[in-house]
Amino acid sequence: MVTRTRIGSSDLEIARLALGGNVFGWTADRDTAFDVLDAFVAGGGDFVDTADVYPSWAPGRSGGESEAIIGEWLAARGARDRVTVATKVGTHPEFTGLATRNVRAAADASLRRLGSDRIDLYYAHYDDPDTPLEETVAVFSELVDAGKVRWIGVSNYTAARVSEWCDIARAGGYHLPVALQPHYNLVERHYETNGLREAAEKEGLGVFPYYSLAEGFLAGKYRDPDAAVAEGASERAEDAVRYLDSRGRLVLAALDDVAALHGVDVAAVSLAWLRQQPTVTAPIVSARTTEQLPPLLASLDLELSAAELEALTAASA
Repeated sequence: MVTRTRIGSSDLEIARLALGGNVFGWTADRDTAFDVLDAFVAGGGDFVDTADVYPSWAPGRSGGESEAIIGEWLAARGARDRVTVATKVGTHPEFTGLATRNVRAAADASLRRLGSDRIDLYYAHYDDPDTPLEETVAVFSELVDAGKVRWIGVSNYTAARVSEWCDIARAGGYHLPVALQPHYNLVERHYETNGLREAAEKEGLGVFPYYSLAEGFLAGKYRDPDAAVAEGASERAEDAVRYLDSRGRLVLAALDDVAALHGVDVAAVSLAWLRQQPTVTAPIVSARTTEQLPPLLASLDLELSAAELEALTAASA
């Protein structure tokens, strides 16, 4: 039985693993993305996270391809009421920033691509220093009042700006955010000390860490830096092997020990550790193929003991 949880103070209930849509329309084409989405839902998942900018960085892509694929899949499977969908605004080439007119237009564009009448969770993707925060808070709340957005989230904000957003919302009678999306995993633990965890606790925000597997390093994929680069010299591999220092090897050794005890892959242990951290609602993971999904889905049922959690935490200290 897959455990479900509520996102912050919202009425959204989800399984505790989020499927990231950043690879859809990029390294996973339409048909592959459909297969991944089918397998994710069949395995107990029900929450998909994307952004209007995905994957504008890829050659020949303009942004929005991920949303369009997800929207087509939702329609084909009749799954709109069974899957919670999150997307983001602020960095699409045609909708940059969080000014009122831009957010309104971007939300409408996302709704068209998703083929939906509402966005379940709508994030401000990055803070916009050129737009007064009061303006951004107001337009997000307006979208909720209009029925286009059900709940609000913030991503890549500092703790101070998260608190400021919430203070403005309370003072102005606007809808408060319910979710936070930070960079956080077993080898990137600044979230615990930079004030964001305290802000999430204070405001009751559901937390969805991205880069949950540290570019694949916490899946145990990259253990030999020379081999990793030689196998393809991908940017992902180069990013991951930077963790292969003495601390990183201690983390991998601890992960191997716990994985062996449970008979699961290292990735499942990494995600279970993250899911069991204070304030975390669900880690976000991406899969380019269905073959990558089983160890990710296995984390849904994996509960680590206090001693196992402490061993992993100590290894990454």
